[in-house]
Amino acid sequence: MPRWSETFRRCMDDLSARIAPAEEQANRSAQVDFLEGRCGTEFFVPLARTPRPPKVDWPDVHINDANDGDYELMLLSQLKMVSDELARGSGISLNVRCNYGSGILPTQFGCELFTMPRETTTLPTAIPLHDRDKVQAVLDAGVPDTRAGLGAKVMDCAEEFLSVFEKYPILAEHVALYHPDWQGPIDIAEVVWGSEIFYSIFDEPDFVRSFIDLMTKTYAQAARAWFTLVPPSPRGVNAHWGMMHKGVLALRADSLMNLSPATYVDLIRPFDQELFDEFGGGIVHYCGRGDHFIPAMCEMKGLTAITLSQPHLNDMEAIYRNTVDKGIPLLGLDRKEVNRAVAAGRPLRGWVHTW
Repeated sequence: MPRWSETFRRCMDDLSARIAPAEEQANRSAQVDFLEGRCGTEFFVPLARTPRPPKVDWPDVHINDANDGDYELMLLSQLKMVSDELARGSGISLNVRCNYGSGILPTQFGCELFTMPRETTTLPTAIPLHDRDKVQAVLDAGVPDTRAGLGAKVMDCAEEFLSVFEKYPILAEHVALYHPDWQGPIDIAEVVWGSEIFYSIFDEPDFVRSFIDLMTKTYAQAARAWFTLVPPSPRGVNAHWGMMHKGVLALRADSLMNLSPATYVDLIRPFDQELFDEFGGGIVHYCGRGDHFIPAMCEMKGLTAITLSQPHLNDMEAIYRNTVDKGIPLLGLDRKEVNRAVAAGRPLRGWVHTW
């Protein structure tokens, strides 16, 4: 790997030497058993590894430098997280991504990227257009080039990951390269347009529908390009955020907090379903409160799991009735909520993954 620095090569040699294939295979098998309903306990905790600290000094790469610098910095920042999990002996699935934040698709529509101050150690975001005429121009222009905005950076970074995996087959076997943060149709639409979209849902619903359709087509274009380069697992189980899940996609739906169940069913769910239908299903993640739309969401064909960030903001009984009671896993659920539910005698039926 002549283009990589000596530090990078030392780190890759170190990482490769610390992966224990038998432990990784056991961890994966246990997660597949959970996803197949063979957990055997009320909830599932991934198998811990034997802690294996690094034998070399890994550089700390700031998230801003990883995003603004060369690909070696991005790869080091992501693979250091793998190194850290091996050092801790955690049960987190080993995975990496081209970590350019939620603005990947919005920048393809001309949204300006906003880099967060260094002290926040936070991924960049995109600045909405906040202009009806600009939104109209985006719609008139149609699906943008897949390499517009951050698109080229993401795909070129993926090729760099694959070149490292080619050099280190043990990384290719046990470290998953999962798909970038494309968000989901409604989240992309809100970021590109701005919060004004919520008024327009009522004022001009047909226009908004056409706009979300464009976001969906753009997502699909990006996903086709990605999966051509980085095919999903032929075994039907993929990684995301350190977790294994059935299906291919991980859709984000944070913006649904602001919408009624009826609006979700009429305006948003058909586009999510369109993506699940084309790419083979997957999971949905949302932040905030979602108990108002969870019944309708869990009717989606191809939905394989739900992951939510703030159980304390949700009516968790409503969540459990529509997920675990129907055999739909909850992934990465906060352990405090798991413990609370178990103490209260709430059956989790072996469909909850926690840490």
